Amino acid sequence: MRIGIDLGGSQIEAAVIDATGGLVLRRRIVTPAGDYAGTIAAIRTLVLGIEREIGADCVVGIAMPGSISPTTGLVRNANSTCLNGMRFDRDLAAALGRPVRLANDANCFALSEATDGAASGARCVFGVILGTGVGGGIVIDGSPLIGRNAIAGEWGHNPLPWPGDDERPGRPCYCGKSGCIETFLSGPGLVADYGGGMTGAAIAAAAQAGETAAAAALARYVDRLARALAGVINILDPDAIVLGGGLSQIASLYDELPRAWVRYVFSDRVATRLLPPRFGDSSGVRGAAWLWPAPPR
Repeated sequence: MRIGIDLGGSQIEAAVIDATGGLVLRRRIVTPAGDYAGTIAAIRTLVLGIEREIGADCVVGIAMPGSISPTTGLVRNANSTCLNGMRFDRDLAAALGRPVRLANDANCFALSEATDGAASGARCVFGVILGTGVGGGIVIDGSPLIGRNAIAGEWGHNPLPWPGDDERPGRPCYCGKSGCIETFLSGPGLVADYGGGMTGAAIAAAAQAGETAAAAALARYVDRLARALAGVINILDPDAIVLGGGLSQIASLYDELPRAWVRYVFSDRVATRLLPPRFGDSSGVRGAAWLWPAPPR
């Protein structure tokens, strides 16, 4: 059996997945905020406790924020900043006394949905995270694409395509640039565009109820997301795109986006499917479990 771990900023979730993808057990604990050694210890305690409970040793996969640099072996770009600059894979393997497999949380989301989720059976899948940030992962033939620089799928830190005059230069991004896709399409980006005062979900609900400012903000969001995904389709040409994160719950996106992106995709027709996630918030932990190894397809 496989244990998947989803290392979040506030919670660490673990799930045991059997060979067919069935959920055997799930546990959650609080993440030791800002405490690297405490995080390692918490994961070790969680894994060993689960193994005692089920009476079996398991392989362990980790969905983590950021990624591991192929140059230095150190974690980089993690919003859980205590991980940055650390040999997380080596330290965790030493604590558990076994090899572990780690991948960016967006890659794990994409792997879960491509393996036995919404895009099961699709050869090329792009998994999207629309939440506090904007992330992405690519799965081809059942395996996550990592890339030479270990940044495959990081579409959120490219500029918004075909920007209007009112969109340039764009808001500053934490990465040091301005006008990144993430600054427009994250939850905070939608809220800022609306003018604050409501969550992204509340803006979507107000738009559906006919509130003029909310409807205008959501229309801008749809057009910007259509442009950003059209850029992905023009390069990757995936069979399916699966949306995840809090904003993926806006039901109108699944009708409106495919109509909107045809204006921007360099093709006479767009057959790419846009799908809601099958496993939602559980996809990260499931994808982490599937890192050992993907099942037959």
